[in-house]
Amino acid sequence: MFSVIFPGQGSQMVGMGKDLYDNFDIVKNLFKQADETLNFNISKLILEGPKEELDLTINTQPAIFLISYSIFNIVKKKFNLDLNKAKYFAGHSLGEYSALSCAGYLDFSETLKILRIRGEAMQNSVPKGQGGMVAVLGSKIEAIEKILSDHKKTLDAQIANDNSEGQMVLSGKTEDLELLIKILKENSIKNIKLPVSAPFHCDLMSNATKIMTEELNKLNFKNGQNKLISNVTANEIKDLDELKNLLIKQIENRVRWRESVINMIENNVNHFIEIGPGKVLSGLVKRINRDVKIDTINNLSDIDSIKL
Repeated sequence: MFSVIFPGQGSQMVGMGKDLYDNFDIVKNLFKQADETLNFNISKLILEGPKEELDLTINTQPAIFLISYSIFNIVKKKFNLDLNKAKYFAGHSLGEYSALSCAGYLDFSETLKILRIRGEAMQNSVPKGQGGMVAVLGSKIEAIEKILSDHKKTLDAQIANDNSEGQMVLSGKTEDLELLIKILKENSIKNIKLPVSAPFHCDLMSNATKIMTEELNKLNFKNGQNKLISNVTANEIKDLDELKNLLIKQIENRVRWRESVINMIENNVNHFIEIGPGKVLSGLVKRINRDVKIDTINNLSDIDSIKL
């Protein structure tokens, strides 16, 4: 059995999807529709840059979704590979929206609009420079949770992403992260301050939660074709009400990617297909379990090599 997985922020690059755009009218049409839906030339930004503008969260989120959705539709309509035979669809943070849209829970235009709103809300939740994220490498999650618990009176930081064995990301205010980095170094724990402008997936995103609660309640979710795995619970989402509630909770809650992959494998998934720019999730899956098959589709040659 296989699962289809969709990447999140950080996988973007200028020129992503260009060979597909140049070769398929279906992609040109989706890019055109995206420009019209957003009232903004996101096509030009994706294909030509500048990188600094593409990297703005408000642009990155709909851009990565547009590429993932385009690839999914090419594979489905031009190569007759039925990705909807997958046992599960799952995505990392914004990738969860790619998953639910490709599975038919929300239409293309509505997903573009909500991701533009989500990106802006998350970006503006904390004033620029007042929050950030730190990647922690080579440590067990229990050890990091203990450090956070032992120092909770002096610093406030949260695990934002539990990505794989020995890789997680923490969010917090800038001054708290500076103290945390010092403590991690004292404990010989490798860490890297990430070049992001906001502390995603922690309680500093509360303003974004308020906005997204209002906006998500306006949307017309439908019953999709595939089972979805939630970032918040790492388990299968049961119904549309739960889907909406979990998308709201996702803004401030930990992305439980490691647990999500483990749960899918325990439910007989032995093949993961990553749809979208980059190979970030493929690398994470490999760190979690080296025995499963992993394919990445982000260009024409990738599509030709896929066998279901």
